[in-house]
Amino acid sequence: MDYTTRDYRYLARLISRHTLLYTEMVVAQAVIHGDRERLLGFDDAEHPVAVQLGGSDPAQLAEAARICADYGYDEINLNVGCPSDRVQQGKIGAVLMAEPDLVARCVEAMARVSPVPVTVKTRIGIDDQDDYPFLQRFVARMDSAGCRSLTIHARKAILNGLSPKENREIPPLIYERAYAIKQAFPHLEVILNGGLRDLPSVLHHLDQVDGLMVGREAYGNPWCLAGLDATVFGDPAPQPDRHQVARAFLPYLEQRYAGGCHPKHVLRHALNLFQGLPGARAYRRHLSENMHKADTTPKVFEDALALVG
Repeated sequence: MDYTTRDYRYLARLISRHTLLYTEMVVAQAVIHGDRERLLGFDDAEHPVAVQLGGSDPAQLAEAARICADYGYDEINLNVGCPSDRVQQGKIGAVLMAEPDLVARCVEAMARVSPVPVTVKTRIGIDDQDDYPFLQRFVARMDSAGCRSLTIHARKAILNGLSPKENREIPPLIYERAYAIKQAFPHLEVILNGGLRDLPSVLHHLDQVDGLMVGREAYGNPWCLAGLDATVFGDPAPQPDRHQVARAFLPYLEQRYAGGCHPKHVLRHALNLFQGLPGARAYRRHLSENMHKADTTPKVFEDALALVG
């Protein structure tokens, strides 16, 4: 939430042409009744891009899925993994793992109206329902509902007593659970999530699963996506360097500014683009100190780029 906005996704797409990008989680009711362009709008350059929905009412999720498909998303993902108190109160996220039949009805309702794949993101368990048989039963129900792709965050969620941040760090990672699901359901696409940081060193997981979902690392260090087109997707096209990416990002920034978007909303996602390079600290400082000013224009980005070696 507040990270994988359309502006971050555009930057990420400039770094990797093939990586599947995900939106923030959007609640089904908001999609139906809210400002759809603000919630769902994206640039065509972002493809392939998936929208992630939250909800527990099959009829509402079906309507939201239809709307999202009409917007042109390539995949519609149902989040059954978020552990925050706020979404639990709305019966959204990981709390739904306790009701696999309800989740299955949601998936079935969404799939009936969606011309694009409906997928599920989940944990390996919740609270004391955290053994492999529990996960296997949950996945079997998703399978029977017609879900053909599961993203598995390889930690259980502790729904009471831990913050969302703690739920990303304290419960141990058990990657073997995702491996076992792939072995038990070979016809399903299984995407592994959780703790995937140094990307070159985690690609070995692809021997056991079909894909990797990277969250915090891809935001805190967006350049970690560089090189994946060649190593994972087999694309021989040259990888642009960071300055080339930044120069390609500038027209997008100017377009958003011309449309009334303050540069701070776009540039906050580019703060870490030059991480590790000479001048990166000066670049980040210049943006941090100036991009929030009321009279800031896209020129602040050009000035910051001049500070990077």
